[in-house]
Amino acid sequence: MATLSTPPHSPGVGARRRGPRSLPTLPLSAFSPPNTGVSDSFPLPSSPSTVHPDRVVDASVRGSILDWKKQVNGFLKGRVGAVVVKASESELEGLEPQASEVGVTILAVSIPFNLESGTIPSIPQTKYPVTFTASFNGASDAAVAALRAALKADHIVDIDVSDLGDESWEKLEDLLTKATTDGLGTGNIILSNILPPPHDIDLPIVKLLTHPTYQSYQSHVATLSLFPGVYLSYVPPAWNAPTPSTPSPGQDSVATSKEKKEWKRRVKMYLGPAVEAFGFERILFGSSPSPVLMHTPVQVIGMKLRASLLRSSVLIRTVLMLSLVAMRNVSTGARLVLS
Repeated sequence: MATLSTPPHSPGVGARRRGPRSLPTLPLSAFSPPNTGVSDSFPLPSSPSTVHPDRVVDASVRGSILDWKKQVNGFLKGRVGAVVVKASESELEGLEPQASEVGVTILAVSIPFNLESGTIPSIPQTKYPVTFTASFNGASDAAVAALRAALKADHIVDIDVSDLGDESWEKLEDLLTKATTDGLGTGNIILSNILPPPHDIDLPIVKLLTHPTYQSYQSHVATLSLFPGVYLSYVPPAWNAPTPSTPSPGQDSVATSKEKKEWKRRVKMYLGPAVEAFGFERILFGSSPSPVLMHTPVQVIGMKLRASLLRSSVLIRTVLMLSLVAMRNVSTGARLVLS
């Protein structure tokens, strides 16, 4: 009877299945500068509060360019790279001489656009690129059709949102969803009066942190950022109260200083979630307030209101402190208009 040979020894599981090779580790010294890290060869990064933009694109200029230039000359002198002027068709003819007189470049003009009309308006004859400015009143079929047609034709639509209750947030998201479903065209949407949103300035800031309206703002801003062609416009707040102005040097009272700090803290509270959700590249800066704010009875109507807003260090210094927002606006604004 033949005997069977003994089978070869089978390697163990550990020999057959070797785990991942352990990679060499770097010493901690590789992640830290040398001992001379504070020298000129290894300077520390600049503080955000000391980095100011070289050029700013003002994406919201209403009224006379001459008056606008006088009001911003003290704060943005030499830093205005270009402007987007919001004007009616009858005001287009006088824009070029005004721009030439003050030496400012008009990046585009924005004309009124009624979403409820269901169609896009005819483009007037002008040497500047034309964008649209519309007011949000709901997600009707006509509004969806008009916005879809504008985006399909590669237009830029600036939508001013006046009411931001829970129902309005949902309607706004519904409008954007329906208008961008097909994904056709390369048009973009700019949402104004959302950053910062309408707000009751009398609400204590400690209560605002846990208030349903602020939590709703955080949630819906994050949702809006998921629409790739949507941008936010940072404009003066519509808070039913005069913006604290900056008095002359040496005359800054304690009450005024406290009020400015309060406004600045609130602006930061709304700006933080927006920057986190949209990034710096999708936030534009505008000096003129929303038409909703300009027509509020408690405000000073017309150019006096805007002059007060532009003189306020609360808005100007916040923009300069968060300078990346303004610095990126030059390329972002040009990409929006010229795309």
